[in-house]
Amino acid sequence: MSTHYRHASEYLECLLQPQLDGLPPSQTNLEQLKQQLAAKQTHPSPKIPGGSRLTPETIARRWQILQAKPMTQAALADAQTLQQMECYRRNIENFIGTVKVPVGVAGPLRVNGLFAQGDYYIPLATTEAALVASYHRGSQLISEAGGCTAVLLNEGVSRAPGFAFCNLAEVGQFMVWAIAHQPQFKQCAESTTRYGKLTDLRITVEGNHVYLDFQFTTGDAAGQNMATIATQAILDYIQAHSPIQPQYSFVEANLSGDKKASAQSFLSVRGKKVTAEVTLPADLVQKRLHTTPKQMVNYWQMSAIGGTLTGTIGIQGHYANGLAALYIACGQDAACVAESAVGVTRFEVTETGALYAAVTLPNLIVGTVGGGTSLPSQQACLEILGLAGAGNAKAFAEVGAGLLLAGELSIIGALCSGEFTRAHQRLARGKAAQSVAQPKET
Repeated sequence: MSTHYRHASEYLECLLQPQLDGLPPSQTNLEQLKQQLAAKQTHPSPKIPGGSRLTPETIARRWQILQAKPMTQAALADAQTLQQMECYRRNIENFIGTVKVPVGVAGPLRVNGLFAQGDYYIPLATTEAALVASYHRGSQLISEAGGCTAVLLNEGVSRAPGFAFCNLAEVGQFMVWAIAHQPQFKQCAESTTRYGKLTDLRITVEGNHVYLDFQFTTGDAAGQNMATIATQAILDYIQAHSPIQPQYSFVEANLSGDKKASAQSFLSVRGKKVTAEVTLPADLVQKRLHTTPKQMVNYWQMSAIGGTLTGTIGIQGHYANGLAALYIACGQDAACVAESAVGVTRFEVTETGALYAAVTLPNLIVGTVGGGTSLPSQQACLEILGLAGAGNAKAFAEVGAGLLLAGELSIIGALCSGEFTRAHQRLARGKAAQSVAQPKET
């Protein structure tokens, strides 16, 4: 990544500026800079007691090392957190407390899906003012139009181990053997889980490297850990039985697209692929969004070109906003927003002058069991949705697509009507509330 020479010169000038302003850089300054940036061989600060131990003594020891103010400790390790600490054992290491994020509710959002049917109130955890208000407005708009149609199109979680061989001849021999042993791979993988199923294998060759992209269904769990453990069992089988042994191998070789946006998103599926649509009469668009279907389409067209000019993967306004808030509230892996926020929004004016709007998301990594879904606050949010526990992951994905459709309609409507800036000024520029952790001035 290059930097323009003028910016580089300005940076270097600041970097080499001596302590006394007005003096040119000198050899003394350069030596001081080298010493400042060099590795320090002194003993590091005390090590934090690691692991997943959640005893009052271990937590107190960690706080003692941090030397934090009592009110700082109380903000993270409050009485309720310490009372519930045992439930966090499988979700965190080096535990010191919990962070409280405001939760708002949007809705009702009416979803007419294959798995999600009804009106949903959607908890969203965020610190960004105007976000819940926007998704709330879009959800109510969709519901007033009779709801959105949402369809789960495909599902699967991938894990892609990589293998290095001496030459292409060995690559070919290994591929022949691997293709013939898919039943054994399936048996090994499914022996590690009650719910995961190995459904497909894709092979990619790059020189003397081979990538085996294993596709799994994972029941109602998001499934990344499930897929990893199942893939490791396949690797163990390969190491024990393959007549052509790789020089080395890795359980994930960065081909699966895990937690990153990639071009392969639209060629396959990671997690759950969902699409949602709604048709809004022109008078409803004018009444609730204060604009017209034609202007909404004009914005969509211009923004699609803008995204193309910047190399964006997909065409969408702000999927990450709704997904991050939904994922944090409902115990999903927030890092998966990086890939889940890849998708396509499309607006059209119908023959009757109505607005047709659709979103398609190929990478919704969501689950209603496992991970953080059983933690107290997160489970409560799933219960508000009515989607806690087994049997609800498909519906959760369809509701998620409907939520993002609501967000696209609301934000584009605000941009078209000129309300976008005013909304943020009104909701995000108010007088900041005084922190309860800080004493009042007298």
